[in-house]
Amino acid sequence: MDCTNHEPMMRHALAEAEAALAEDEVPVGAVIVWHGRVIAAAHNQRETLNDPTAHAEILAITQAATAIGNWRLDDCTLFVTLEPCPMCAGAIVQARIPHVVFGAADPKAGAVESLFTLLDDARLNHRAKVVGGILASPCGEILSRFFQRKRKEGGN
Repeated sequence: MDCTNHEPMMRHALAEAEAALAEDEVPVGAVIVWHGRVIAAAHNQRETLNDPTAHAEILAITQAATAIGNWRLDDCTLFVTLEPCPMCAGAIVQARIPHVVFGAADPKAGAVESLFTLLDDARLNHRAKVVGGILASPCGEILSRFFQRKRKEGGN
């Protein structure tokens, strides 16, 4: 990967997760870096947009493709606070993103290491190098706070 210290970019993704939390969205944030600079930053917006596909990764991928004028994000690194789900892992494969860095593992829906290993599946046309566990504690804690609050409120 193009950088050895992933924490600054993961902190940027955590700031996006905080923005999601402030909007009462599941607090997941993502940033995409291209040639050393952030070209996309997004957070979950499923509730806001009434869109089940409005995950942080999907929104960031769309922003990044627009920013560079190409759907192939083959010189990019995606930083995301939570291990991508199957939908997002599929989008990562389709966008040809070669590097993915995530914070907290997702034992219920993770498609990178926890439940599936889609980004390392030789049957697919693209694979990505993955680094997990970067700032895992704060990435997991923001999610725990959100869901604890939702349980207290009696929400879903």
